[in-house]
Amino acid sequence: MPIRGIDFSTLTLMDALDLAILVEAEAQERYEEFAAQMEQHRTPEAATFFRHMVENEAKHGQELSVRRVMLFPDAPRTVSPAAIFDVEAPDYDAARAFMSPRRAMQAALACELKARRFFEAALPGLKDPQVRALFQELRDEEIEHHALVLAELEKLPPESGLSDEDFVDAPAPQ
Repeated sequence: MPIRGIDFSTLTLMDALDLAILVEAEAQERYEEFAAQMEQHRTPEAATFFRHMVENEAKHGQELSVRRVMLFPDAPRTVSPAAIFDVEAPDYDAARAFMSPRRAMQAALACELKARRFFEAALPGLKDPQVRALFQELRDEEIEHHALVLAELEKLPPESGLSDEDFVDAPAPQ
């Protein structure tokens, strides 16, 4: 059954690697956008955390790219970025002005869970044993990432009790 326009029953290992690389690139790009937003809103702690997530996504994408080049050095990519959307990337509305590090990490937790669910949902439809093994590996990595972010989250002090709305200016008459 196709999920997000992908027929997983016919997915090749090369296409699966390309798909995984695109997922990492999308998440990296969205975290970069969030980091820039947090810097603009003078929320350096959240920006720093999102920059850390950019590095993690870039590293994982690079590792997948090296595997892809080793296995399929000259083969052109046949999977389009249009085949994926928000597989692991944070939801656009997850970023908030004056976002706390805790809220930033909670957004990242949601992303890791979303990615794990994507790879789990694909598993029943996979026919190729190599693709299945890759998706199981990717799912397991998302589980590990979730645990790492959760451990970092637990190190943070509790929220101040203020909400995002406490920092929003009232509309000004024009």
